[in-house]
Amino acid sequence: MRACDHGPRTTLRTVNSMLPPFDKLEKIVLLEKSLGYTDKAVIGGLGKFAELWHEEARQTTDDPLLIRLVDETAALLGKYSEESAERRQEMVDEILREWGTADRKTVPQPVPADSAVSQPSKSEPSEERTTLASPVRELHGLSDTYAKRLSRLGVTNIRDLLYLFPHRYDDFSSLKTIDKLEYGEEVTIVGTVRETSQRTSRRGQSLVTSTISDGTAVVQATWFNQPYLVKRLRPGKQIVISGKVDEYLGRLTFSSPTWEPLDEELIHTGRLVPVYPLTKGIAARWLRRLMKRTTDYWALRLPDHLPLPIREKMNLLSLESAIQQIHFPDSWEMVEQARRRLAFDELLMIQLGVLNQRHEWRKRSGQPVQIDGSLLRTFVESLPFALTPAQERVLSEILDDLQEPEPMSRLLQGDVGSGKTVVAAAALLMTAASDMQTVMMAPTEILAEQHYVSLDKLWGELWLPGLTKLTSHLRLLTGSVKQSDKQSIYDEIASGEARIIIGTHALIQEDLDFKNLGLAVIDEQHRFGVTQRASLRQKGHNPHVLVMSATPIPRTLALTIYGDLDISTIDELPPGRKEIVTHWMKPRERERAYNFLRTRVKESEQAFVICPLIEESEKIEAKAAVEEHRRLQEEVFPDLRLGLLHGRMPADEKEAVMRDFYQGTLDILVCTPVVEVGIDVPNATVMLIEGADRFGLAQLHQFRGRVGRGEQQSYCLLLADSPSDLGEQRLQIIESTQDGFKLADEDLAMRGPGEFFGTRQSGLPDLKVARLSDVSVLEEARAVAKEIWQEDPDLKLPQNRLLARRVREFWHRGESDLS
Repeated sequence: MRACDHGPRTTLRTVNSMLPPFDKLEKIVLLEKSLGYTDKAVIGGLGKFAELWHEEARQTTDDPLLIRLVDETAALLGKYSEESAERRQEMVDEILREWGTADRKTVPQPVPADSAVSQPSKSEPSEERTTLASPVRELHGLSDTYAKRLSRLGVTNIRDLLYLFPHRYDDFSSLKTIDKLEYGEEVTIVGTVRETSQRTSRRGQSLVTSTISDGTAVVQATWFNQPYLVKRLRPGKQIVISGKVDEYLGRLTFSSPTWEPLDEELIHTGRLVPVYPLTKGIAARWLRRLMKRTTDYWALRLPDHLPLPIREKMNLLSLESAIQQIHFPDSWEMVEQARRRLAFDELLMIQLGVLNQRHEWRKRSGQPVQIDGSLLRTFVESLPFALTPAQERVLSEILDDLQEPEPMSRLLQGDVGSGKTVVAAAALLMTAASDMQTVMMAPTEILAEQHYVSLDKLWGELWLPGLTKLTSHLRLLTGSVKQSDKQSIYDEIASGEARIIIGTHALIQEDLDFKNLGLAVIDEQHRFGVTQRASLRQKGHNPHVLVMSATPIPRTLALTIYGDLDISTIDELPPGRKEIVTHWMKPRERERAYNFLRTRVKESEQAFVICPLIEESEKIEAKAAVEEHRRLQEEVFPDLRLGLLHGRMPADEKEAVMRDFYQGTLDILVCTPVVEVGIDVPNATVMLIEGADRFGLAQLHQFRGRVGRGEQQSYCLLLADSPSDLGEQRLQIIESTQDGFKLADEDLAMRGPGEFFGTRQSGLPDLKVARLSDVSVLEEARAVAKEIWQEDPDLKLPQNRLLARRVREFWHRGESDLS
């Protein structure tokens, strides 16, 4: 190891004061020497430490000589655990000699091998073992009580705290003299306190008033219920005040402004001030001070997982700068640069995750399906309608996949009523005719039953090769099937007698065994979690998988969320399908809307009423739905039969209510947004949506798609009490088009991906910064992910090890909805 023999000698002493990894190496190697080369200086041994240290050390320097020395040191230490004590001594001496620290005597305490960085001393040396993964309570001055409160904001460790980003900023960067103040503006002034007084208002509130001068004029500032300010705002004290200029009795004033002493670094005033999400027991100023302390120290020690060449090529900030600037930005431009870097990170993590899943699935071997062309023609010709060109195209794509030895992994998306079920029926038919079993999994029992009935009708008199009627091999398996019947179906599935099984998650029970599962079709994709789909795949020898979604997904979003799936899109509706008349009604027209519902019910039709979305709580939402159901039943439609459906009802109750509505024993179904993935009720012709401005376009379109399933003209009525400008814009768009893909693009641009699917069913890992509507950053991240993947698919190269760890951490934060 002679990396630095040429030119001036690099020693640890010249770098350890500014680069923590080299300081750490010195401490650990010296400790190992003092312990007699027993490989106990770090938990897990020096071999494990070497790998982690190497990743961190390479990120802290651009010096080619130092990088070479780092590589050689890591390679040497990597073999340490396997060597004899004598050889270990030689290795330690060589490292100390090369780093110029052989004369050091200091022996530190043992540290964990996975320690990424050291915490500043809180006065005790043992605190140096604090890492980014350490609980937040280990931060200086943070009690267990506050740690518990922070956990309500999703913060449990120090890294979480760094990634608790502001949701907006107060712009107090505009500095003005008092004589230039104008009513209503947000400004910052610097002045000297002339006098401070306290009095009590008629309501018993404490009022503290200070008179502040800056040499150009004077202004008063008043604070409510903060009597302690009398002692802090003494005459002669220089302070900085930020806030909105108010007016009282014709004079300009500040009411409860933010303030800080002039002699301190400004955190709350005179800059772009971060505004964080809060929870009970955590004040904005307290959290802001904690964030400043934390980012000042820990951002410097955050290993940058993005290799330097990529950062330079994409013109991205370092992670340290991005974290510092997202929390306490120098300007709006730096906010955008920080957001771009952090958004790029998130989108890159998603892309690398889906590329890995695609790779893992594709390297497995599956079973090719033999396509029976004659049977396929017979089926298509027996249909009471002709397939649209779009249906023919996607069916061809699916059948091509089924004939391949690699298992298919495809997303079939199409608007409500575009004919996805017929395409899936053809794929199921071909697989069953190839002597393999198939399953179709739906999220609710009633939807599974509807698929069962429609497939039985579609296949009618079709016969399989071997002269058996296709429908004799069709089975329905849901949670409510009688136990005696269930065991019989289990036996038929195990023997292969049952070839096509339609059901719910009962299909993934552990005690259900398939003889030869060849194809799994999953309907309404984003209602199933990863583990459920993985369980279904494990029921067969890498079966082909077809995922169906009735939520039209913009291409950029589809490539991101479903990057591991091939995508087939049915982008046209069958001819002759009636458009659903959509009308945005003003609050004063509510009675008119109710009368319209009544006239349709008198014509033996049915209606849905959707209650407003309440983001804060499903419990509050359910309570509101119960109250709305009571009001409508007692005050508006006392003579009609109303049902209630909400998210907190037990599953069997939900199924019972949906079945009653389907069978016509209810006239109107009042429900929370749970109906979005729902039921096919041909007789339902009216969809009345309360609080329509609170929903995204994609959700409104899904609700609208619950009607218009039969022959009659259908209607969608949108009610909104006081929509915002954005809400009005959404209502105008939904009123003007029935094109789900156009609406999806608009929705994504207006709301972002989490809201696009509705807060409770977005399957993405938690995106804190990225907006998938930012197509340019998304495409950059996709391109970089592909480059990395082609060069190093397993992320094993030294420069990608930190990236590999970050990808694992990112996907581990919560179950994603990627297949």
